[in-house]
Amino acid sequence: MKYQRIRDLREDHDWKQTDVARMLNMSQTGYSKYETGENDIPTRILIELARIYDTSIDYLLGQTNNPKRYK
Repeated sequence: MKYQRIRDLREDHDWKQTDVARMLNMSQTGYSKYETGENDIPTRILIELARIYDTSIDYLLGQTNNPKRYK
């Protein structure tokens, strides 16, 4: 599974993979493997990405087209 939405959101913010990797305190290579689907995204990283992009985890995973975060 390719995680297209996290790539799209990153590009919408004009961020490089290194920028997001730094926010997640990880390597660019490790983050890249999430975008390509080579590695599954751990729950703690999904939670942090949802916080960074102010969206829901369901949206990140392509389970909904509604990016609103439930608060």
